[in-house]
Amino acid sequence: MKRILLATAAVLFAALTPPALAEKADRDQPVNIEADRLTVDDRNKVHIFEGRVVLTQGTLTIRGDKLVVTQDAAGFQNGVATAAGKGLATFRQRRDGTTEYVEGEAERIEYDSRSEKARLFNRAKVTSGGDQVSGHYIEYDAITENYLATNAPGSSQGAPAGRVRAVIQPKSEGQPAGGQ
Repeated sequence: MKRILLATAAVLFAALTPPALAEKADRDQPVNIEADRLTVDDRNKVHIFEGRVVLTQGTLTIRGDKLVVTQDAAGFQNGVATAAGKGLATFRQRRDGTTEYVEGEAERIEYDSRSEKARLFNRAKVTSGGDQVSGHYIEYDAITENYLATNAPGSSQGAPAGRVRAVIQPKSEGQPAGGQ
């Protein structure tokens, strides 16, 4: 169970930020999950945490009303954090070597360990330092370290009903891109 929880935390949200930016020491920390209820389906490799779910691992904190973790036959995990009503699932993690945090929120946050992609759905927002990206859908690819923000999943063109927004702060002279 501990191994599954550790893999769950690492898989679910560690890739929401570029690997070079996330606090590296977090990977070696124990995973703690608090919830009002836990349901385990060992046969189908499904763990469901419900009610004021708080996952912590080092500086990483994930909050939601429900967290569902599944594992496929090859051992890859998928995690889905959701919020009830008008709430938002959130994550927060300190950037490596700084005191700055990367934060994200959405109605639903999914992570697929096989493709190493995180997807934030509905009222999605990711903030790093003073930089911010928001839209209906944000996808982060941990392999290429690229973001895609659109008004609808699967659409690189966006949808006419809305727009994405980015705020990028100017960097000080001599400060590398990414704010470090």
